[in-house]
Amino acid sequence: MIFFNLNACILITICYICRINNHFFVVSYKKNQNLMNKAELINAIAAEAGLSKVDAKKALDAVVKSVSDALVSGDKVSLVGFGTFSVAVRSARPGINPATKQPINIAEKKVAKFKAGAEFTAAIN
Repeated sequence: MIFFNLNACILITICYICRINNHFFVVSYKKNQNLMNKAELINAIAAEAGLSKVDAKKALDAVVKSVSDALVSGDKVSLVGFGTFSVAVRSARPGINPATKQPINIAEKKVAKFKAGAEFTAAIN
């Protein structure tokens, strides 16, 4: 929903309305300003490596596909100094359906994991 400040007729922000104990509250949503999206990452790769944006996009897509293919086939991908991508298995476990409060069995599933390397961890601290 988009709300307007009727006094100043200015678009404020995208908002949500919450109802708590019969009181209504407007909760605003702000985009995380520190989130780098794919286009911004492509621009950063192009600038850092001296590539065109088209070549940087191809390189990023190739890396993502290669890592995905390796994980699907059960391999680990280790980038020394950066980190390791791997697949782990979450075992089956009992759970509770939040809508009905009935017990359910959560099936075993595979999940992707990333463990940051020592140099990368040191660089962000």
